[in-house]
Amino acid sequence: MTTERLRTEEFQYQRGADRLKAYGAWLLRHDRQPAIIIIPDVRGLSEHYRDVARRFAAEGFFALAVDLYSREGAPDLPTMESVFAWIQNLDDRRVLGDIDAAVRFLATRLDVRSRSIGVTGFCMGGQYALMAACTVPGLAACVSFYGMLRYAQTTERKPASPLELAPQLACPFLGLFGADDALIPAGDVRELGRLLRRHGKVFQTKVYPGAGHAFFNDTRPDAFRPDAAKDAWRRAVRFLRSHLDH
Repeated sequence: MTTERLRTEEFQYQRGADRLKAYGAWLLRHDRQPAIIIIPDVRGLSEHYRDVARRFAAEGFFALAVDLYSREGAPDLPTMESVFAWIQNLDDRRVLGDIDAAVRFLATRLDVRSRSIGVTGFCMGGQYALMAACTVPGLAACVSFYGMLRYAQTTERKPASPLELAPQLACPFLGLFGADDALIPAGDVRELGRLLRRHGKVFQTKVYPGAGHAFFNDTRPDAFRPDAAKDAWRRAVRFLRSHLDH
């Protein structure tokens, strides 16, 4: 699909007293279109996720890449220890509330089909995409790229892990994982499948041999796996179209 009519914009929208930020990309059309909320990884709304938004827009979706750090700015995370500490301290209720606000924002737009809003995410964002699909009203499909599934422990800020929420899944789900992902044990992926199957959910999972964490991120030569990324993108677009294009 051509990108000649592609439009982008830095959005701001409200959640209570907070003004949240996001990057939008869409094709100028005369009809309403399905929408996809994009949740970045732990480092925030980088140019990579703006590019992902433009890719989704070129496929016919109104894409909204949200900035989870609208209030405080993106964190400085020089080590993996600092990454894990940041994730552990991030309040799930705040993040899921921000995603809910994004759904509400999209539903007010005249160029978006309000019943055709999906969510996707990558790494930490993939984790929150699944959690949103279990707890946030108004989502019609979810695609999670290597989203972590289990918490080492639950806390006030982390009251329930994605696996614990999985039985509440409220829309079709596609999970995309790497077989060599050190952050997501194969047993967790199998457990997710068992839970969703037991509760009669509509879902698919795909595990890519030879791929680790962040295999879709083409700005990371150490992690990027072109063949897996190409197949995952094709599956994601096809899945979203099948559940949002109606």
